[in-house]
Amino acid sequence: MKPLVIILMGSRSDLEHGQAVARALESFGLEWEMRIASAHKVPAYLLDLLQAYEADPRPKVYITIAGRSNALSGVVDGQVRSPVIACPPISEAFAGADVFSSLRMPGGIAPAVVLDPAGAALLAAKILGLIHPEVRGRVARFQEQQRQRILADDMEIRNSMSASNGFPPERR
Repeated sequence: MKPLVIILMGSRSDLEHGQAVARALESFGLEWEMRIASAHKVPAYLLDLLQAYEADPRPKVYITIAGRSNALSGVVDGQVRSPVIACPPISEAFAGADVFSSLRMPGGIAPAVVLDPAGAALLAAKILGLIHPEVRGRVARFQEQQRQRILADDMEIRNSMSASNGFPPERR
């Protein structure tokens, strides 16, 4: 049974952030669905949506995207048994202070908070990789690519510094 990541956005204005999450999920070969359901404006609709997803037996992770006052992440986390990752877009209008609504949750409510869309997708892949070896393998390959990129960048810098400063290669 293939796992599923549900991307829940509070409004259409969160779409760009949601699309960035979706692109990153695809790089791990994960299936995803994207929906809009505001905890403030359509709570009954949100609860019905969550009930339908919870009836689906597939392993799943929810990624919630809501700016300003993020009730969405807390409400979702309180209603589902699967992990919830809050990935709020940071607003320039509030100097980033709107992120506090994602960090301060009531007792018994515990969504993870990852601000970077690609990071939220990576966490979802790591969680689902606990029970799906193929996803775990994709995460391992991604991590190895990250390591190789850093080592290649280091080698490039070392070579350029050595050439421009006259350092012998053994001092690099």
